[in-house]
Amino acid sequence: MPKKPQKLDVRLPAYQAPRNKWRRAIHAEVLRELKDANLRYSREDRLEIQIGLYLGKNSLQIHDVDNRLKDIMDALQGRAGGPKSKHRFRRIIQNDAQVYRVVIEKSNPPRQARGRGHLTIRKYAHSR
Repeated sequence: MPKKPQKLDVRLPAYQAPRNKWRRAIHAEVLRELKDANLRYSREDRLEIQIGLYLGKNSLQIHDVDNRLKDIMDALQGRAGGPKSKHRFRRIIQNDAQVYRVVIEKSNPPRQARGRGHLTIRKYAHSR
């Protein structure tokens, strides 16, 4: 029996304010891709995340990668506003403490990207 894929590649929606709207859009996109891939991450999984943010010229100077990373991590945990104890949407990952490695980069978008970035979630392999 073939091994179940553990890697998920998602095109991130272009950033939009307010940030909770962007979180909801990320959550919906990741859920759609998870369903198509028939993939789930358990509470015990150690994960790594790679993010490519495409931002326009002016946005590159305004947006801090740590703030956009927080938005993405919250979206993966089902948070989009309200108290931290409330998860308004289904959790894709149970807790961001499961994430052992993150690589995030912001850059100008290539023409074909239309502002949509990239998100890759995979099982963490310390030997990489």
